[in-house]
Amino acid sequence: MAADESVTLLILGAGGDLTHRLLLPGVGSLLKIEPTRKVRIIGADRADLSPADWKKRVEEAFDTVPVPARPKRSVLSRTRYQRTNLLDATELSDLIGSLAGPLVIYFALPPAVSIGVCKLLEDIDLPAGTRLALEKPFGSDEKTARAFNEQLHRVAPEEQIFRVDHFLGRSTVLNLIGLRFANRILQPVWNREHIERVEIIYDEDLALEGRAGYYDKAGALRDMLQSHLLQVLAVFAMESVAELSATEVQDQKNQVLRSTHLWSNSPKRASKRARYTAGTIGRRKVPAYTREKGVDPARNTETLAQVQVEVRNNRWSGVPFTLRSGKALGTPRKQIVAYFRQVPHLPVGFDNTAAPDKLIINLNPGAVSFVLTMNAEGSPMDLEQKELRAELAPGWMLPYGEVLREVLDGDTMLSVRGDAAESCWRVMDPVLKAWAADRVPMETYPAGSSGPDGWLPGDSVVN
Repeated sequence: MAADESVTLLILGAGGDLTHRLLLPGVGSLLKIEPTRKVRIIGADRADLSPADWKKRVEEAFDTVPVPARPKRSVLSRTRYQRTNLLDATELSDLIGSLAGPLVIYFALPPAVSIGVCKLLEDIDLPAGTRLALEKPFGSDEKTARAFNEQLHRVAPEEQIFRVDHFLGRSTVLNLIGLRFANRILQPVWNREHIERVEIIYDEDLALEGRAGYYDKAGALRDMLQSHLLQVLAVFAMESVAELSATEVQDQKNQVLRSTHLWSNSPKRASKRARYTAGTIGRRKVPAYTREKGVDPARNTETLAQVQVEVRNNRWSGVPFTLRSGKALGTPRKQIVAYFRQVPHLPVGFDNTAAPDKLIINLNPGAVSFVLTMNAEGSPMDLEQKELRAELAPGWMLPYGEVLREVLDGDTMLSVRGDAAESCWRVMDPVLKAWAADRVPMETYPAGSSGPDGWLPGDSVVN
């Protein structure tokens, strides 16, 4: 779809935090880069918002970017909010019937409500070419993901369904494709012969921050590993594409995910889980997770998850990929680290106690570093490691801006395809079942620490 064609963006759940904190600023960052883009924003929810309240909400979100005056005025003059019970067939039908195409329906809703709305949409006449955009999680396991896909396909074909993973809109993740395929020095060594192991880490110093309503039902594995980090792995490990098209990128990513399995096929050996206890992060005192407001200790929710997988194909077989993410950790660490194998022979006479060379790709903020072994200062026979670092410019728009741009244009390259959503659950389902059966112990770590002893990144490979 041409960027100069007007598109209606209908946000279901417009009264929620996702819309105000991420979606509307995302649209704003897109308009800042493409001020002539024509988009009409319609909000709908059960919340009682006046027209003035809604416009103020949109304006405040745009001011965080900030959006140039002309596109800002254009959007504010055409936007509106309609109070709607989204699970009432008549109200939902009347809402959609009042809108002209091209139409994008964005589900900024809890998963159960999204499923209910999709059920109603099966019996509502949608404008031709209507696109559906949905937030994770896409189901709660492989079986429910498959059932949800079947339901979505009764409303719209796959090419009109956008399963949003905003990590795919991060400039650093997008830069992975350029780093992989535009550098001759890396192409020959991007395989099992030269890379010993890979870690994909997203450790946060944030604690629960009032998100118990969602997080306590999800946990670190569902929230981060099953979705975001497996998508990053797929981009890191995929084969070369003939062109930067949705079909090419999606096909290659999905080949990786279909080849991904738990290390040694054992959820007990390949996974670890933990939960933070009371501690201090900087100057903040953090209560134990089980004492956080809204948390049900009986759910036994983990706040730190680590899972090792293997991509069983010719390029990566035998290489452990460690996925790890957690909250309330002392030092935020958001990066991909590829550890290279030692050289097959080091001339006698060199004194080398250095660790393996490695490539570090920081996800936030963006940077790429090579940690290489070279002659040390002093004796020329001593070797040490030096870091060669390149800072990456910030993305030209917010991650949600990148994703929304693709949705509004009808390009699924940054979307999660239906079969990929099912594959991600297929990888993690055995871990979730093992945890539910208490086959993997729940460890603890003080808030503000680096996690439990013995499973820091770099020391966690299962042999």
